[in-house]
Amino acid sequence: MNTERYTMEYNLNTVSVNILWTYISTPVGFSSWFADDVTAEGKSFTFYWAKEGYRAEQVGSRLMSCIKFHWCGDINPKSYFEFRIHHNALTNNIVLEVTDFAKKTEIDDGKKLWDEQISALRKRLGANA
Repeated sequence: MNTERYTMEYNLNTVSVNILWTYISTPVGFSSWFADDVTAEGKSFTFYWAKEGYRAEQVGSRLMSCIKFHWCGDINPKSYFEFRIHHNALTNNIVLEVTDFAKKTEIDDGKKLWDEQISALRKRLGANA
């Protein structure tokens, strides 16, 4: 299955990087906006939606900067989803960059799903744009 990489950026205003990092790197944080429940054992995370679990391995991380996961069932070994935190020096705002992979015909749906997920994250952070 051929998938393509796509990236989106979300302005999170002046949120705390420490708090944002907790939301994108811990089971408790993910459970509050990304999935119904999340468990982790080492670098293996299980994300639950409607009581069905999907495993992802954390394949990279730079503290307070970026974290990358690969879905265990994905047949494309080069695909991943990643969160990167950037500081916009001009506006002093924090920007969350999300990178993901999807089939070309499913990229628009993937972007809509991320928009919804990040909207939930913004509400949790009090960073509504």
